[in-house]
Amino acid sequence: MKYTFSIPEPSSGYIEIELTIENISTPEIFLQLPAWRPGRYETGNFARNVQRFSPADENGNALGYIKTAKDQWKIETGNSKKISVHYNYFAAQADAGGCCLNPEMLYVNPVHCCMFVPDRTDEACAITLDIPAGWKTACGQEVKENKFMTENFDELADSPFIASPSLQHHAYEASGIKFHIWMQGECRPDWQRMERDFSAFTGLQIQTFGSFPAEVFHFIVLALPYKFYHGVEHLKSTVIAIGPAHQLMEDELYNELAGVASHELFHAWNVKTIRPKEMMPYDFTKENYSQLGFVYEGFTTYYGDLFLARTGFFNTKQYLHEISVRLQKHTDNPGRGNYSVAQSSFDTWLDGYAPGAPGRKTSIYDEGSLIALMLDFLIRDYSTGKNSLDDVMRMHYENFGKKKKGYSGDDVRELCAKAAGKPLDDFFESYVYKASSYDSMLEQLLPLAGLEMIKTPSALKHESVFGLRTEGDAGKVIAVLPGSPAAKGGLMRDDEIAWVNGIKVESNLNALCESFGEGEVRMGIFRMKMYRELKLKRTAATFYDQYKIAAVEQPTKSQKAYLQAWLWRRD
Repeated sequence: MKYTFSIPEPSSGYIEIELTIENISTPEIFLQLPAWRPGRYETGNFARNVQRFSPADENGNALGYIKTAKDQWKIETGNSKKISVHYNYFAAQADAGGCCLNPEMLYVNPVHCCMFVPDRTDEACAITLDIPAGWKTACGQEVKENKFMTENFDELADSPFIASPSLQHHAYEASGIKFHIWMQGECRPDWQRMERDFSAFTGLQIQTFGSFPAEVFHFIVLALPYKFYHGVEHLKSTVIAIGPAHQLMEDELYNELAGVASHELFHAWNVKTIRPKEMMPYDFTKENYSQLGFVYEGFTTYYGDLFLARTGFFNTKQYLHEISVRLQKHTDNPGRGNYSVAQSSFDTWLDGYAPGAPGRKTSIYDEGSLIALMLDFLIRDYSTGKNSLDDVMRMHYENFGKKKKGYSGDDVRELCAKAAGKPLDDFFESYVYKASSYDSMLEQLLPLAGLEMIKTPSALKHESVFGLRTEGDAGKVIAVLPGSPAAKGGLMRDDEIAWVNGIKVESNLNALCESFGEGEVRMGIFRMKMYRELKLKRTAATFYDQYKIAAVEQPTKSQKAYLQAWLWRRD
């Protein structure tokens, strides 16, 4: 398979793609555009960006074709042994998983725009970039004279690239592996700082697993001029879209960059190499359903931050704040009582990346990272400190990743039980495969490391007293907790609160609820542009409580030892 990318009119946003297919022996051939991309487990509808689809034989004669599905074409090849297919692809998605073309750069995720022959995906792919002289290219593959090769289509789909005249580059080594950092955008990277911090977590991750699953790795950073945060994993690279670019080296945004970089690097093992059997191999033609998102995304979320704590990038207080953020999202979401994290994983293909119906589901990232934390503590406790979740990940790598064998949910249980020295079926049934709250289990486990979970009422009275959330301090309702005074009083999401006890709401909702929150409160609202009046009655309960994980003031010797063994450090 031969692909040529051309950009004769960059300002149009259309990439011109030519696909050449040889050794054809059938009177018709099917072309498929991927239905989704790894790292985002939902259908992508990439075919909506295709324009001017035009197949021809080796002499340039047009060939007949029809669409057989939204992202599949059937071409009448006749007696042609070789055909070429020209089409344009509109590229205006400047995130970590898309494609974007403008006069300053060509950014391509091939899984978005490269068509393939379904029964010939094992064939090598040759890529040629018809780009202006002087442009440099960042890619996980070795690019020479604007050309690169992949072993098969799966590797091509996993090989994003950016070509630009303004790419900035730095390289370093960690544990014998060459790492590259590429920057595209208006930023001034502090290479010395980045090499120090990146080499620390890259080296420690390799040390933990024992080896790296690729011979090279590229951090490709798309530094955007506006606020943004997104990363997508690949075996030999990651693309990170982040901004604003001019603030990239300031501590707050730089911490986010390091966090997503550590997360995506861990994916090189966990999901790019260690993969559920439902995705071994990937099927790009349809959904690849799995209940194991808590492993491939949740465990990765947990370890991405944990390695930054182990290297000292985060101190203990900063790291506990990251865990607290995940816990807060869990406790704020009533979906934890309705849908398990395993069910939510299966349904990412349905609504996993959108707010969806209120309180319907949980998150494979947030709940999954807390599952990893609890498993890590359980394994450490049951094995009297001999093993941890680190050992589970190493066994996953040795038993499945290196052997290119997909794992199942039962395999996860068995590896965790082996590390713990006892079955953990009750835990999996209660917290992974059943809708549940995690706070009671965390309250049992956190003291092992001298940690405690602190719960305080929300400082916002409309949250703590009435159980409703709004956009800022205005009256637009964005969430109502089931069972709260707001819910019982009839308030709904998307209602607009006009007044409280006769006083107009003008960025003062919290103050009004604080003033009138002792008894019954009257509210005037607009719902679907129609006026209504409601009455909310306060109860003794509080809502949207704030959760924080912190170290106890006087930990015991065993608690100090446990914390040190977990974080591998003292502070």
